[in-house]
Amino acid sequence: MQNVTYNFFATERAIQEVARIAKENNIEEPILRIRVVPGGCSGFQYAMGFDDTIEETDFVFEYPGLKIAIDQFSMPYVNNAELDYVMDFMGGGFTIRNPNVTGTCGCGNSFSCG
Repeated sequence: MQNVTYNFFATERAIQEVARIAKENNIEEPILRIRVVPGGCSGFQYAMGFDDTIEETDFVFEYPGLKIAIDQFSMPYVNNAELDYVMDFMGGGFTIRNPNVTGTCGCGNSFSCG
């Protein structure tokens, strides 16, 4: 059986924005859960939110003041991806730059992996 090393990255800007949101919601030790869920035009969508627990089977990536938890199903789909927070003329939001994506839908809310 081959050992696979998984990675997930977060930019400083994303970490700061998650910390700001956690502080506004009185979350002292934030755990950000990132999931890939079936759905959307292209097959998968991202889901993100705060969680209270880390499961034994989760992959956990630690940053100063933040833990990111990703479940076993989702991890292969987001391996080597990067969470960022971007600002533009329309406002700001989180984005995931994912090298595993082979296609997206027209609205950009879902993706497929090859």
